[in-house]
Amino acid sequence: MKQVQTEQEYRDQIAKDELTVGIFTTTWCPDCKRLDMFIDEVIEENQDKHWIKVDRDEFPEISEEQNVMGIPSLLVFKNGEKLAHLHSANAKTQDAVREFINSIK
Repeated sequence: MKQVQTEQEYRDQIAKDELTVGIFTTTWCPDCKRLDMFIDEVIEENQDKHWIKVDRDEFPEISEEQNVMGIPSLLVFKNGEKLAHLHSANAKTQDAVREFINSIK
């Protein structure tokens, strides 16, 4: 999974003509650390998607633009358009994240 370093890199990544999953997290969030414990397995099962990680604290304007109110949140993009958003309250378990990702076609 690629850690986004600049706003332009983020914009380039979500503009791709493929499904891009953006995981919005922070370094201090307990639920984000729990997500880190199982997300690699979900990514492995979904290699047909492009995965990026966005630190909400480093990019608050992107988070606000995308209505990321809580963390972790998973957003799915294609051609720069947001197709789906798994809000933080629903992104706490591997099963919930897997079900969300599997629902995206």
